[in-house]
Amino acid sequence: MSATDPTPAPEPKPRPKPKLDFDDPMDQQSSDDTDQGWGERPSGGSSSAADLARFLDEKPPHHL
Repeated sequence: MSATDPTPAPEPKPRPKPKLDFDDPMDQQSSDDTDQGWGERPSGGSSSAADLARFLDEKPPHHL
């Protein structure tokens, strides 16, 4: 905009107000509602070596 230009700068548009959401959030499924990602191991067959490794990984410390 130059000093000789008589047109004013346009006013910025007002931002819209946030929309109120009255939906029940409990109706929507969250990532915690699924069993995926809770430490399941992919089933690659059941061998005794894999079962032993899982047992040793998951046993409580008082079960030595």
